Amino acid sequence: MDTPAAEHVRAANTAAPEPVRPIDTTADQARRGSATDGRLPRGHLVALLVFAAIVAVSWWRPLWPAEQALHHSLTVLAVAGLLWAQRRLRLPLSSFVLVLAFLTLHTVAARWIYSYVPYEQWWHTLTGAAPSGGRNHFDRLVHFGYGLLLAPVLVRAWRERGAGRGRAWLQAVQVIVSTGALYELFEWGIALTLAPDAAEAYNGQQGDGWDAQPDMALALAGAVLGATVAVCRRSATRR
Repeated sequence: MDTPAAEHVRAANTAAPEPVRPIDTTADQARRGSATDGRLPRGHLVALLVFAAIVAVSWWRPLWPAEQALHHSLTVLAVAGLLWAQRRLRLPLSSFVLVLAFLTLHTVAARWIYSYVPYEQWWHTLTGAAPSGGRNHFDRLVHFGYGLLLAPVLVRAWRERGAGRGRAWLQAVQVIVSTGALYELFEWGIALTLAPDAAEAYNGQQGDGWDAQPDMALALAGAVLGATVAVCRRSATRR
């Protein structure tokens, strides 16, 4: 008859082996390490430095320095929010770059205080086509880009936290629309409190009393497109 000690040794030898833990890749280790010590991953840092260089170049011989600085007050807040989100959520590089791409559009617009971005002259230089001379629509592009570029970031953030495709899509679109509406209310407050010339220099309404409605509609259209592409692409990668 086996002694209790012998039975204990036999049970230990026949126990199922512990599952082998996957070995972290170099990228995983770097990402985890940077998240715990507060440093940006290398790719994120390079993207941020490229954006900083674009901002610096936009300040070469500024045309409207006071107005440009006013616009970049929002840039400072946005970058601070991005770094906070990166530290809390560990955003992937693609999401980080999408946010910076939107801020790059804003930086270009701020250089010419939105109303005077010479994109038609740029197009004429490239193609020879004559400028139309109508309303400057670069601000419309920025509002569309707000939805198009930021909605995928929100979809991915919610999907990674367990939200279904429909819920992530809806919440991303809702955030874009609600924050866009808040910004239009902010511009309305500026129009009421500042002198007309100062308000026009910041808002870029170009005399259009219905400027807010197309802006919000374009942000919604961009959000619907961006969120739909993000949901479909993520679903396709999981098959």
